[in-house]
Amino acid sequence: MSATEGQVPAPLPAALPRRAVGTLAPSLLGFGGAPLGDLYQRLDESTARATVHAALAAGIDLIDTAPLYGRGLSEHRIGAALRDVPRDSVILSSKVGRWMDPTLPPQDGSGYLGGLPHRAVIDYSYDGAMRSFEQSLLRLGTDRIDILLIHDIDVWTHGAEAEQRFSEAMNGAYRALDRLRSSGAVKAIGIGVNEAQMCERFAHAGDFDVMMLAGRYTLLEQGALDSFLPLALRRNIAVLLAGVFNSGILATGARPGAYYDYRAAPPDILARVARIEEICRAHDVALPQAALAFCAAHPAVASIVLGAVTPGEISRNVASLLAPVPSALWRDLKAQGLLPAGAPTPERSGPAPSASAIAAPLVNSRRE
Repeated sequence: MSATEGQVPAPLPAALPRRAVGTLAPSLLGFGGAPLGDLYQRLDESTARATVHAALAAGIDLIDTAPLYGRGLSEHRIGAALRDVPRDSVILSSKVGRWMDPTLPPQDGSGYLGGLPHRAVIDYSYDGAMRSFEQSLLRLGTDRIDILLIHDIDVWTHGAEAEQRFSEAMNGAYRALDRLRSSGAVKAIGIGVNEAQMCERFAHAGDFDVMMLAGRYTLLEQGALDSFLPLALRRNIAVLLAGVFNSGILATGARPGAYYDYRAAPPDILARVARIEEICRAHDVALPQAALAFCAAHPAVASIVLGAVTPGEISRNVASLLAPVPSALWRDLKAQGLLPAGAPTPERSGPAPSASAIAAPLVNSRRE
């Protein structure tokens, strides 16, 4: 029987490094569930389940999802796949900030082509967070969630309303998450945003265990380097990095139509990535391989969360993360002003993880 028919592949030897998130120790590579919500394309159920099983078999035990992803579809699919494995073998992460109203049709431009026929209601109140949490438990088919994040409190999502949403979240959703952590229903709490400055605000405002930051600490841009990441180390806040390819360009390279921050990349970004690519080629290193190695080198980073929609993508992601990168590449990038001199790189933060797998480019770069 194949994995798509319900049999979970035998786990591979534990090869992925682990870093602590409070009492948790997730794999350095996590699985991002956004694509399982039919992000940009529709996905069949058997492939979705097989991909989750492939992640588990590869040693990935951090599975991240959210109500937003397909308006609950990602959570449904992940819950179905996880019923084939012991619950304690998985570190499950989800989010609050939206709950689904099944009585109203969808009304958003989130990019999910399929998903469930429900309307997402943005709500950072105490009751809203509890309602979102309860709905997630039902969709995931579990009695607990290990990591629970307040989702999308940033200018990127809310524009001028971001300040109001921040206050609503601290006065409402944060209190709900703190109570859930105290009761043991949740092991770690945090936020998931696209802005390092908002991570800092939350870090100063509350007692958080973990923060997921998308797109702001990558091989292309290091806006979180000087302030937020040192703060995370001082406060013992584990960082989960998402969007490490900046929506695509660090996986596809500087080609026409490449995406940066979910839009066509502007000329200055294309030019900078082309320079980075040139140095990578000189050292026989694939661009996404370098992008992952750079992110993994920072000691505040507990896990890099990558999406995938096929088992083959999982294999390539793991191989790319584990493949060694020559130290000379980092020296050249810094000498050319393409990385800050003080940015941690593998030769500065310890040896890169070893593996027998050969690196291969990651596929479908918009799944991060």
